[in-house]
Amino acid sequence: MSGLYGSSRVAIRDDLAKAHDRAWERIGRLGTWWDGAQRVAIAAETRHASACTPCRRRKEALSPAAIEGTHDSLGELSEVMVEVVHRVRNDPGRLSERWYRGVVAAGLSEEQYVEAVSVVAHIVAIDTMARGLGLDSLPLPRPQAGAPSRHRPVAAKSGGAWVPWLEPTDLSDAEADLYPTGRPAANIMKAMSLVPDEVRGFFDLVSHQYMPPLAMRDFSREYRAISHSQIELLAARVSALNQCLY
Repeated sequence: MSGLYGSSRVAIRDDLAKAHDRAWERIGRLGTWWDGAQRVAIAAETRHASACTPCRRRKEALSPAAIEGTHDSLGELSEVMVEVVHRVRNDPGRLSERWYRGVVAAGLSEEQYVEAVSVVAHIVAIDTMARGLGLDSLPLPRPQAGAPSRHRPVAAKSGGAWVPWLEPTDLSDAEADLYPTGRPAANIMKAMSLVPDEVRGFFDLVSHQYMPPLAMRDFSREYRAISHSQIELLAARVSALNQCLY
């Protein structure tokens, strides 16, 4: 086994290892709204956030607003970006639309927010797996040079999320591959669709780390070493611990 998990003593499915390799490479790649260096800086801050003392105190408080002070940061990102990274990383269960509107009012675009959330989610997923395997944190990828495309889908509109999204009926030819066929588009996919490449990238990871979209509802066969029921039991427990709406 080569790639990110070449030193693992635990056998990793080849498709999963390759999906993680692709995901890791994407971190340093040019984004749609952040360049490669900015994406790597977001990744680095995500890791650093886990040791933030103000975040820990806010997590223990009845309300995060009860604790004043600035985050312990690496100093590479703007104050509003540090706030987004730390809150999404450390206390996502208590984010609110009011908080989201505040970070947008502070100068962060809706598109930048979506892409930043995706980078944070990539790092948490891959670092958690490495930690579970007993491996050290992986070196962050080298950032790609260049300027982001800043492409916003024309048909994106208000829907069931705080951010605008694309309904399946509004997809242009450029986004035709965004949602799976044969089942409804999940809200978690639509919630990232303001930045289509982040849907493609993150759910490439999800399809291998969890299951492909159609397999999730195919109860006639088992696709993994554990059953659908065992997977969902674990997912429900993790979601409860993380105070996830799902």
